[in-house]
Amino acid sequence: MDEKRGKTGLLLALACGLLVPSLMSGGESAGVKPEGTRGSAMALVPAGEFKMGCNHSRDSHCDADENPYHTVYLDAYYIDLTEATVGQYQECARAGGCRAAKDYADFGHDDQPAVGVSWDDASRYCQWAGKRLPSEAEWEKAARGADGRVYPWGNKTCGCSCAVQEQRQVYGCGRDATWPVGSAPKGASPYGATDMAGNVWEWTADWYAADYYKNSPRENPQGPESGEKKVRRGGCFANIKNYLRASDRNTALPDTLSNSTGFRCALSAK
Repeated sequence: MDEKRGKTGLLLALACGLLVPSLMSGGESAGVKPEGTRGSAMALVPAGEFKMGCNHSRDSHCDADENPYHTVYLDAYYIDLTEATVGQYQECARAGGCRAAKDYADFGHDDQPAVGVSWDDASRYCQWAGKRLPSEAEWEKAARGADGRVYPWGNKTCGCSCAVQEQRQVYGCGRDATWPVGSAPKGASPYGATDMAGNVWEWTADWYAADYYKNSPRENPQGPESGEKKVRRGGCFANIKNYLRASDRNTALPDTLSNSTGFRCALSAK
């Protein structure tokens, strides 16, 4: 899965028996569709400060590249309520705005998150949709809000009702794949965005640098000017709780194609 830290081995085809009815409902929370945009409805994230990085007072799994825990100010912006779907991405491809995604068995239903897309593919889709990829800071604020929580839903771990994840060495909460976007509504972020933990890793706009937080701008950080890898966020269907934390940082080469990597879009608020 081309992750900075990840599991190896074959996907298991067993059911973990941990599903709950709310996970199976799917759907999208109410949101807005700014004029001229396509794809997912969006949530408004208001301007203001939030704490970025690992909150050591609540989180015992901090990695070195999540330090220091620091204050960031962001202008107001919109974030997609769900990950971009297979159906939405295929609409872009039919219109000539996107390259066809790589096919993976059991990952191709219209309501599942689009996977098999490179960083450039994701960026092109967001441009076609009248949006852009979120910065790493925008992604993190949308995922955890301004209160320094560990996960989108709070500070305690949560099972399949909150995130499509690995449980007891079984991937995807028993499905061995992703779930339709929005299938774990109990895990929604403070702004109503779903699947910001689990389901698929999400591309962000930023290049990666392990020490970026030590010198990053206080206002509207955009990541390093260059680099080798791009930042992915949020964990995926094959990850355990440590990788679902809102501050966890993951990387991949921009041309990576994976069944564990998708994206959502953002838009600056006018």
